[in-house]
Amino acid sequence: MRNSSDTDGDGGAGGVGQGLVGRLRRGMAHGVLSFPLTSFHDDGSLDLDGFRAHLEAQLATGPGAVFPACGTGEFFSLDEEEYGQVITAAVEVTAGRVPVVAGTGYGWAQAARFARIAEQAGADALLVLPHYLVAAPQDGLVGQLEQLAARTRLPLIAYQRGQVAFDTDSLRRIVRIPGVIGLKDGHSDLDRLQRLTLAAPDGFLFFNGASTAEIQARAYAAVGVPAYSSAVHAFAPEIADAFFAAHARGDDAAMDRLLREFYVPFVELRDRRPGYAVSLVKAAARLRGRPVGPVRAPLTDPSAADLADLEALLATGLDLASDLVPVGAAL
Repeated sequence: MRNSSDTDGDGGAGGVGQGLVGRLRRGMAHGVLSFPLTSFHDDGSLDLDGFRAHLEAQLATGPGAVFPACGTGEFFSLDEEEYGQVITAAVEVTAGRVPVVAGTGYGWAQAARFARIAEQAGADALLVLPHYLVAAPQDGLVGQLEQLAARTRLPLIAYQRGQVAFDTDSLRRIVRIPGVIGLKDGHSDLDRLQRLTLAAPDGFLFFNGASTAEIQARAYAAVGVPAYSSAVHAFAPEIADAFFAAHARGDDAAMDRLLREFYVPFVELRDRRPGYAVSLVKAAARLRGRPVGPVRAPLTDPSAADLADLEALLATGLDLASDLVPVGAAL
């Protein structure tokens, strides 16, 4: 997030979502961004009661905003009816406590269908996930956002990851699209990201969306992007909050200890198999007793050996968080 003034200016949003940028800015100054898991029964069917319980537990820890049905929430495996049920439940459970930013994606025509569902459900904004499969030139990447923005009243946060990577000229065009309020980065190309932040107007939001974002939180903050999403928050908010608090107070020793003893081993475990960025998170949530259920294919749940390693690492992380942030301490 760049420019941490308390004004509610919407940057390039053209008046769409007046006040939302200010709400997001203030929320991100006090907590991580929560990407709740989508709960499924053992047979793969949607478990809305489990999702509601999981989200309520997430909200109790004070996140800056919630992003349901995004990558961690298995957006790609939901049909439109299920998606509508998840976003509706998220809006109801959240009850205005923090902004609800729903995921949308694929090509702009399908993304617009999900956007209409999110509007009807009462979401505050949309995170535009990378389009499906094909590579595209810069004009096409901008055109995707232009087409979607023309078909929804909800503010948009673009997400560059995979085959989507904006250059500075495209960023200057994006910020002029009515309704586009921010950019989430998952590439971790800090040279490119610095150029983008410098090209953006005051009030435009930037988010660290790297996988296990805590690993690079200090590097992102150094180029003007301190706000980040935390997959760890989905299963161990105690650990995520301990890191956030250390980051906020500039406690390098605490951050280094958390990174060395928990986050780096977690990333190494995550990298053992494709899809573990989601399925490992969901398995960890189950170990904590969260009613999130299994992942849907094409993802697979962790092997028994990996699950045992995850359980041991989780215990280490929770002990460490308890040492660094005693119970009852203000974050």
